[in-house]
Order: sequence, then structure tokens, then C-alpha cells
Amino acid sequence: MDRKIENIVRHADVSEKAIEAYLVRRVKELGGVCLKYSNPNLVGYPDRVALFPAGVAVWIELKSSGKQPTKIQRARIAHLKNLGHTVAVIDSKPGVDAVLKAVDFVVNIEGE
Repeated sequence: MDRKIENIVRHADVSEKAIEAYLVRRVKELGGVCLKYSNPNLVGYPDRVALFPAGVAVWIELKSSGKQPTKIQRARIAHLKNLGHTVAVIDSKPGVDAVLKAVDFVVNIEGE
């Protein structure tokens, strides 16, 4: 029984939903807003777009730990990048921190 509880706790920490909640909280702490993106007519776009001071925007595709984007998601990500947008695929809380560390650096450079 203890093993089941351990698995539930571990899943709750690495699930896409937990990573998403962590991302939203961290973006807000940096003075940004993390919008949920949904377009029922066009599937495959990233889950969130994070908007930061100094006009910095990052599209973010969230995945459960170890999961990869689908074929259509990879195509949408490539299209956004070809348009000059920044896109990150994140599958962990440390991944959130790494992306936001880079964004914070850019925001500080742009904001000077």
C-alpha cells in the first residue's frame, strides 16, 4: 500500500498539470503573465504563452515528465520558430526554472 501512495505522490509532482501550475506561479513571480492558449480550430499549438516585461514572450509546450511533443505539435513549434517566436518544451519543474532563468536574463538585458 505504501508503494501506491509513493507512486501517487511522485506522479503528482511530475504530471503536466503540476508542472503547469508551477510554471504559472513562477512566471507571475517574475512579473509576467502566463496565458492558457487554446484554439479549437487549430490543434497542436503550445499550451501556454508567457508574457514578460520588456516585451518578451515565450510559447511553452508542457509535457509530463519524459514525454515528447506529438508530430503535429512539433510542426506547430517549428512554424512558430520560423516566424521568429521563442518556443520551449518543458517536462519538469527544473525545466521551468532553466527556461525562466534564461528569460529573466533577456528581460534584464532588454529592460536596461
